[in-house]
Amino acid sequence: MMTDNVPRNITNLAKSDNLEVSVRIGRGGVTESLISELADQLSLKRLVKVKANKGTSSDREQRRLLFSEIAQLTTSIVVFQRGNVAVLWSGK
Repeated sequence: MMTDNVPRNITNLAKSDNLEVSVRIGRGGVTESLISELADQLSLKRLVKVKANKGTSSDREQRRLLFSEIAQLTTSIVVFQRGNVAVLWSGK
């Protein structure tokens, strides 16, 4: 969920080209192991960049829902989303 109470420095970091994609959503979609890996990464670092591989979602709305679902499952916040890439914030 995009929210207005995300600190500006977090938003700026999320939009940075220096942040590498560290989790990819493959053909299997949102799996238990994907959520587990993402939760682990979020506990180690505040921001995690996630990319949905081609074919995992057909349109913008479906991708928005996909990233929103992942954020709920990992108790994180979608700070930034462009195309098939989103940045999640642990909230810490």
